[in-house]
Amino acid sequence: MARVSVTGDTLTVEVEGLDRLWAVKSRIEIPLSNVRGATADPGIVREPKGLRAPGTHLPGVIVAGTFHRQGEKVFWDVRNPNLAVVIELSDEKYTRLVVEVADPRATVALIEQALRG
Repeated sequence: MARVSVTGDTLTVEVEGLDRLWAVKSRIEIPLSNVRGATADPGIVREPKGLRAPGTHLPGVIVAGTFHRQGEKVFWDVRNPNLAVVIELSDEKYTRLVVEVADPRATVALIEQALRG
């Protein structure tokens, strides 16, 4: 699971618990100017992931780490698809962050409110 927060003009994703090990990453910071938006999307886990490098993918159990597909780099940290949030980015190393959060609606609202300023 991940914790998403906004401080000033920075969006921070903190990967928690053992997911840090599976995702091979513990923290991602993105300037808000490079965040295009966020949506709750439980169906995202059914999309093809691409090549994993590095990370973990056990279908139906966990998707965590960096995945490359069709020229895009996507960071994943999802066990429970019902709690998945997709954060769309521009001009960043990743094109999307797909993370499991405790409250998808609240996380999307937090990001959208921060983008509105």
